[in-house]
Amino acid sequence: MGKPTLMFCVGATKAGTSWLYETLAAHPDCHLRSIKELHYFDALEKGELDREVAQTEAMKAQFEGRLPGAPADRAPELRRKIADRAAWLDVLRRGEDRDAYLGYLSEGRGERRVIGDLTPAYALLPADRLRAMAGLTADVRFVYLLRDPVARLWSHVRMIAKRRGGGPLDPQRAKNILRRTLRGEETEIEARGDYAAALGRLSAAVAPAKRLVMFYEEMFSSEGLARLCRFLGLAPMAPDAARRVHAGAPMDMPEGLRAKAREWLAPQYDFVARWAGRLPEAWQANMVRV
Repeated sequence: MGKPTLMFCVGATKAGTSWLYETLAAHPDCHLRSIKELHYFDALEKGELDREVAQTEAMKAQFEGRLPGAPADRAPELRRKIADRAAWLDVLRRGEDRDAYLGYLSEGRGERRVIGDLTPAYALLPADRLRAMAGLTADVRFVYLLRDPVARLWSHVRMIAKRRGGGPLDPQRAKNILRRTLRGEETEIEARGDYAAALGRLSAAVAPAKRLVMFYEEMFSSEGLARLCRFLGLAPMAPDAARRVHAGAPMDMPEGLRAKAREWLAPQYDFVARWAGRLPEAWQANMVRV
């Protein structure tokens, strides 16, 4: 059994990472555990492993509570999720342990070529931490997805509004969060969409041949997914572009706020245009209006 390729998908938040996770999880040569976002390295960086333990314990308990009444066709997946979280708790309780982390990702992979951790929060890590991650095994590769900045921002805002409200999306809450973001008061949302900073750290830490930056808008095509598969050393597969994963609650951004968001995000459009040398059509349409 050869050594696997370790893939990190480090973002961006609300840029298709969940779709990518489910797509790669279905690939016969890719082995992904049932926890998409492990948050291992950001928890280590912040000294928050205890919080990750508590959250993982809570999720494991939720799945255990669902198991007794689960339909027969759902029970195996619930058992898998419970087992994966029990194994992940063992890793978290060890502290920083490279072998335990890699062992968790590799357990049960058989002959599959790629293992992975798709945690968008890793894009916020300092270059030194990313550099250490790049040296975990002989073959570590990083994927970063870029989505039209206005669309990404609004999707992220709606997700946060729904999470903070604890129920259906409240349009007023979403608009208020967006206004605070545009005033610089929602620093986490702002940082998650700072492509210039994220790509700067990634470029400083990871060799060009070991990182792939893709546009969200092009990932769902056969050509886009084939490019990703080539980068990871996987056989090509057909994308299911119609499948929506963790789609945000539908709500149009008010045009007045959209205009302000375009202006606020103009530096991101300009940076990516210079960095990539081109922009997808959806990005260009928004840039014209900035």
